[in-house]
Amino acid sequence: MSKKVAVLVAGSWGTALASVLAANGLEVTMWTRGEEQAAEINNQHRNSRFLPGAELSPRIQATTNMGEAVQGASAVLIVAPSSAMRSVVNQLKSYYTPDMLIIHATKGFETESLKRMSTVISEELECEEGHIVVLSGPSHAEEVVKRCPTTVVVASLDKAAADAAQALFMNAYFRVYTNRDMLGVELAGAFKNIIALGAGMSDGLDFGDNAKAALLTRGLAEITRIGVEMGANPLTFSGLAGIGDLVVTATSQHSRNWRAGSMLGQGQKLEDVLNSMGMVVEGIRTTKAAYFISQKYGVQMPIADQLYHVLFQDREPRDAVEALMGRDPKTEMEVMKLETWEQWHS
Repeated sequence: MSKKVAVLVAGSWGTALASVLAANGLEVTMWTRGEEQAAEINNQHRNSRFLPGAELSPRIQATTNMGEAVQGASAVLIVAPSSAMRSVVNQLKSYYTPDMLIIHATKGFETESLKRMSTVISEELECEEGHIVVLSGPSHAEEVVKRCPTTVVVASLDKAAADAAQALFMNAYFRVYTNRDMLGVELAGAFKNIIALGAGMSDGLDFGDNAKAALLTRGLAEITRIGVEMGANPLTFSGLAGIGDLVVTATSQHSRNWRAGSMLGQGQKLEDVLNSMGMVVEGIRTTKAAYFISQKYGVQMPIADQLYHVLFQDREPRDAVEALMGRDPKTEMEVMKLETWEQWHS
């Protein structure tokens, strides 16, 4: 197997994962559309826009030519924003060969079609979705690039593919588990961004720890409920891709979703928040997707619904909280349909 890995694209998470691969002795070529960014990575070993202050390994090179990035690579790691995933993979198609290991680390949906990223990739590459590997879990790029201890999960229906991805990334500071529930890992990674937005909004409103703890707990129940209805294993939502990623994304100022929510809670408009962030906030697009997915599957997602109204229908954040607090009384264990629960516990 070639020791070269291609990484598409050169954002913060892609760069951090490229650093892990380089630390493992692999030659990494990153693809970017920006000539200046490529030159900075190659000549200064930095990616100052996305990871300021981080020094990159000389094993990491960058190019604006996708064919050059992919040529000779045994694995391709795709970390494009969800909104750009289809167009990026469409370009990859010209250079893709069936023996390449395809891994993606993007947490979101294609908003227009409501499709998961693995589905989009398989459609464009005309390959089996089950052979794609999903990488997810609690992992801030800013900490990974500093080699802080981090644990993630790689999931695929193809055990050999998951094992190969595990071997690529595993090292002394980056621990990797495998999981066969690719659907659940992908859904958990996407949906938790919605709850992280809500947690940031709660903090921006200065609602305190009680409110945020309730939001995270009920949010986990909400994303588990829709995930199981869509076919995922409920245990996945108690793992690294679920509660692990939810905690780190909803409680840290490294989190773009938390920061965006906090600014919204402080009264800033969505357009101003996005302009000031300067980077993709996946939770915003995911909130829109979840609003329609919940309708499609007939599953209640009250937190996602209220965030949708705040983001896209100008509802005031305080009014959204009042609507959540004023819902009809429920039992705490109304997480999923009884027959689904019995299916996993029989």
